[in-house]
Amino acid sequence: MQTSSAEPVSRLDEIKAFLLITAVAAPAVAVGVVSVYGFMIWISQMLIGPPSG
Repeated sequence: MQTSSAEPVSRLDEIKAFLLITAVAAPAVAVGVVSVYGFMIWISQMLIGPPSG
């Protein structure tokens, strides 16, 4: 069994990770979710027609 000899995470590394998540990852996931939802609605309207009021 090996013991972990990794260096402790510095405060600067934590800030970089936080900025990466908030500025890149979260918006990318949000755009992806909205795109998939819109695509699902588009396909469903092609198959069963638009909603009637």
